[in-house]
Amino acid sequence: MKTNIAKEGLNVNPQDYSLLTDLYQLTMAACYTGEGLATKRASFELFARRLPDNFGYLIAMGLTQAVEYLEQLNFNAEQIQALQDTGIFNHAPEEFWQLLEAGSFTGDVWAVSEGTAVFANEPILRIEAPLWQAQLVETYLLNTINYQTLIATKAARIRDVAGADADILEFGTRRAFSPQGAVWAARAALAAGFNGTSNVFAALKLGEKPRGTMAHALVMAINAVAGSEEEAFRAFQNYFPEAPLLIDTYDTIAAAKSLREGVKTGMKLTGVRIDSGDLVELSQQVHSYLPEAKIFASGDLDEWEITRLKQQGAILDGYGIGTKLVTGVPVNGVYKLVEIDRIPTMKESTMKLTYPGRKQIFRTVVNQKIESDRLGLLDELAQAEEKSLLEIVMQDGKRVQSLPTLEQIRHRTATSVASLPTNIRQITKPASFPVKISPALETLRQSLTKKHPVTSK
Repeated sequence: MKTNIAKEGLNVNPQDYSLLTDLYQLTMAACYTGEGLATKRASFELFARRLPDNFGYLIAMGLTQAVEYLEQLNFNAEQIQALQDTGIFNHAPEEFWQLLEAGSFTGDVWAVSEGTAVFANEPILRIEAPLWQAQLVETYLLNTINYQTLIATKAARIRDVAGADADILEFGTRRAFSPQGAVWAARAALAAGFNGTSNVFAALKLGEKPRGTMAHALVMAINAVAGSEEEAFRAFQNYFPEAPLLIDTYDTIAAAKSLREGVKTGMKLTGVRIDSGDLVELSQQVHSYLPEAKIFASGDLDEWEITRLKQQGAILDGYGIGTKLVTGVPVNGVYKLVEIDRIPTMKESTMKLTYPGRKQIFRTVVNQKIESDRLGLLDELAQAEEKSLLEIVMQDGKRVQSLPTLEQIRHRTATSVASLPTNIRQITKPASFPVKISPALETLRQSLTKKHPVTSK
C-alpha cells in the first residue's frame, strides 16, 4: 500500500501527531463508536505500578509536551483516507470517520507539576474526556512522560550525589534512541538540574546556551598536520578561549605538563576534560600540575560511578553524562481507565491490580520535608497540612494555567529532592516511601472486588 503519507519520510511533525499512536487505540475507538460509548465521559490515569530497581522516587516530567500534543491533536482528510485505504476499518461505522473529521481534544487534564517527586501508584496525570479521545492519546502520553520522567529522575539522582556546585552537562544525543528522544532527554536533564546540554537544537529551543568541549578528532587532525598536540590546543583556544581542552588523546599527564608550561607563559586555561583512564589517579595528577584549572570528567558516568569517584578522592569539578543517562531500565508507567460515565472501574489481573475512581494525591510537608502521602478519591478534602498535588491544567481542551519555565521546574526539582527522606534518596537499595490509601478509596476498591470475586482453579 502506497499513499502520499508513505512518501513523506519518517520525520514526525506536529500535524502527524494524530497518527502517532498504536493501532488498537483507533480500533477500540471505532468499536466504542459502534457500541454507542465513544462520547461517554471517561477518566484515565497515568502512573507507575512500581519503581525501577534502586529508585526510591520518580521526578514527574513531560507535561509540557503532553499539553502541546493535546492542543494540536486533529485528523486531516489525507490521514483519514490513509486509514481507510488500509482496509483494516472496512467494518467500522460511518460515525467513526465523522468523529475523526471533527475531532480535536476537548477534555480536561489534571497533573502534578513537572519536577515533583512521586511514588508508585500515584497518578502523574489524569485525562477526563470523551472515551474515544481519552483512549486515543494513551500512546503519545506514555511515550513522552515515561521517557522524560526516567531522564529527569536519573538526572536528579546524579545532581544529588555530585553536589550542588558540580558543573554537569548532558552529552547523550548520540546515544539516545531517536532525534526526538535526544531533545526530550536534554530538556528533562536541564529541568532536573543539569547546567547545560551539548544538543544545540534543544538548547536554543529552550533558551539556553549550548555547552561542550572538543573531540579527539580535532587533536588528532591538527597533530597529524602540524606535528604536535600543543598546536591543537593552541588552535582551538584561539577560536574558543573559554572552552575546556580534551587532554587524554595520547598521554593525559604529558598533556597536563605541556599545558602547565603554557600557563606559565601567559596561556589562559579555564579547564580540561578527561574521557578515559583511571579518573581518580589522573584527576589528582592533573590537579597537581594545573591547580587553577577546572577538571571535567566524561565517559560512561552515572550516579554510582560519580559516587565511587568522589569516595576514592577524585578531584573533579564537573561531569559530562551521556549513554547511561539516556538509556537504561525504563519507567514502566501505565495508563488505565478508572471511571466511565461516572462508574468507577479497576483492573483486577494478578499482580496488575489498579485502584478505581478519579484520585488525588494529598501530601504533607513539615519543615520542608515530605512527611506522608495519602492517595484518596478526588472528592475527598485535604486534611490539615495536606496539599493536593494534582491540579487542573486543561479544561475543555484549553489551557487554564500557564506552564512553568525551565528554571521554575529546575527549582521545583531541587526542592522536591531535598524534601525527601535520606533513605529514599539512596541510589542503592533505597527504602520504599509508604503511600497511605484513604479509607474511602479502599472501601471503593473492596466494593468492586466483591462484584468480581477471584476464584481459584
